[in-house]
Amino acid sequence: MPSSVHADEEAEPFLAARLADDEAWVAEVDDHVVGYVRLTETWLDDLYVDPAHAGQGIGSMLLDVAKAVRPAGFSLWVFEMNLPARAFYARHGLVEREHTDGSDNEERSPDLRMSWDDPASS
Repeated sequence: MPSSVHADEEAEPFLAARLADDEAWVAEVDDHVVGYVRLTETWLDDLYVDPAHAGQGIGSMLLDVAKAVRPAGFSLWVFEMNLPARAFYARHGLVEREHTDGSDNEERSPDLRMSWDDPASS
């Protein structure tokens, strides 16, 4: 992942503002939030799993929730260098649709748009 362009203390107010308009689902283990997915009407904006809980199916479960609540499909952006995330999304049926040089994102890092379209609607 490219280095963040925002200080850690900026994350909470940023997400709080976004959650006022977006939809979010959380995954809990023993009453502790260990992951979340944040969606707009057409975008999966965040999918995060605490690294201590990676590899336990939590990300897959959150992605399944996104597919269920957005049956018409959605897109997301992923950094080109994030090979594990790209492989994860590809395993779950998302397709690479567009590659950019990163000039339009804050990190200035090449990225790509992936999308999921419900196979039942094809």
